Amino acid sequence: MDYPNDQAPGAPVRSGIPEHGRVPKYYAVKARIDRLVGELGEGSAIPTERDLSERYGVARETVRQALRELLLEGKLRRRGRGTVVAGPKLAQPLSLASYTEGVRRQGRTPGRALVTLDRFPCPDALAAETGLTRGEPVWHLERVLLADDERVGLESTYVAVARVPDLDTDFDPDSSFYAHLDVQGIAFGDADERIETVLATPREALLIGTPPALPMLLIHRVSRDTEGRPLERVRTLYRGDRFSFTTHLRG
Repeated sequence: MDYPNDQAPGAPVRSGIPEHGRVPKYYAVKARIDRLVGELGEGSAIPTERDLSERYGVARETVRQALRELLLEGKLRRRGRGTVVAGPKLAQPLSLASYTEGVRRQGRTPGRALVTLDRFPCPDALAAETGLTRGEPVWHLERVLLADDERVGLESTYVAVARVPDLDTDFDPDSSFYAHLDVQGIAFGDADERIETVLATPREALLIGTPPALPMLLIHRVSRDTEGRPLERVRTLYRGDRFSFTTHLRG
């Protein structure tokens, strides 16, 4: 197969051009805008749809489709009524490290905004999934995840009240829950994690500040302490245009 000399290892093979050579017009325009994005710095405004349409000699709808895909891929973002170059995605490690640690390692400032903190009897489904006792009191902590004050995700944590009885009085909702557990002398042992792509519900999209059609990365985690006792059940939505995940594998 013929690879261009400038083919990046992580790029689509032959830049995604099919073997028959017939490239959709919007895709050709998208490739040209993508190159333009690479020449501009983060936060730089890109030309208007009309300007791009005239520059590339195509209809505005063709430009609009190309921009839509670049927005979904996280290479562009909206600012007011215009469109600007987005920064690199946040690379979150798949590990027992907290969200706070992952964001700080990339030079960004992590934060969280409290949505809800309430307690209720553990339902059957949660008990079956975590090993908690049906009916025992559990906390539900829901927070919007922030990076440099940008809303990038939504996290729901379920934990037995018996493990952290004073969560509603001794915990700062803007801080790391894992750091709080560490202060309580609770250490993580292991966890099961599952990742899938979803669309946010209208409520979730409103809280995160994204259109409902934006793909999300959803992580389910059930973790245990060093003695194998159930610790937490977490459901975290990450913006697909702002996050990627990394891990190190060994043979």
